[in-house]
Amino acid sequence: MKIKTTLLLTISAFLLVCCTQKPKDVRIFISGDSTAQNYDTTKTVMRGWAQMLPDFFDEHVTVVNKAKAGRSTKSYLAEGRWKEVVDSLHPNDYVIIQFGHNDASSKPERHASYPDYKRNLITMVKEAQAKQARPILATSIVMRTFKDNALLDDRLKGYPVITRQLADSLNIPLIDTWLKSRDLIIMMGDEPSKKLYMWIEAGIDSIRPNGSQDNTHLQALGATAIAKMVATEIKKQNLKNIAKHVIIP
Repeated sequence: MKIKTTLLLTISAFLLVCCTQKPKDVRIFISGDSTAQNYDTTKTVMRGWAQMLPDFFDEHVTVVNKAKAGRSTKSYLAEGRWKEVVDSLHPNDYVIIQFGHNDASSKPERHASYPDYKRNLITMVKEAQAKQARPILATSIVMRTFKDNALLDDRLKGYPVITRQLADSLNIPLIDTWLKSRDLIIMMGDEPSKKLYMWIEAGIDSIRPNGSQDNTHLQALGATAIAKMVATEIKKQNLKNIAKHVIIP
């Protein structure tokens, strides 16, 4: 009788622990450029979209932002930044990979040709998968360039196209932030959309004391809008382990 009672108490205690334990945390790594990276909020009003991403998840999701300004797929790999991400990955971690802005640059240390860009992305995807992590490809955010009241974005060239095609051929999730941010900017229009980007007057930002008319980098409002797009798409695609943790205010 004592053995049965002890056994029942042990099973009950085990079930109680199992039922009350919090689910394992999910980690989302971000590999990208200045449009995604974290910024010092005491020094600048510039924000990266990944900096705002935690606002759209509950406490069970941790965003590990490894995006860095000025980096392309080429330089991110060459500097060992991608290796640092891969070495940190655990099974079932997510990693969002978003490049293109600096791959399109004419600077030799950054520029990646279309074939090289594709190969670099494939390397990242395959190495993440080798760690049993879950890669997501994301297109670059649109560059806010208006002419005659029409939005043009010819500086990114074919890099968003390659990203889309590759996600399809590798059968991995795609977050098309280029398309979604383009649609947002078109609907807002030229003048209203400036408040999303680093269009600021002199005296507002200590890093840019003379102000700026920057159509690439984001203020908090723009970074939050992009982060919401990313989280919404994760929810829409019902991505395993993280979709249920999305919070859209």
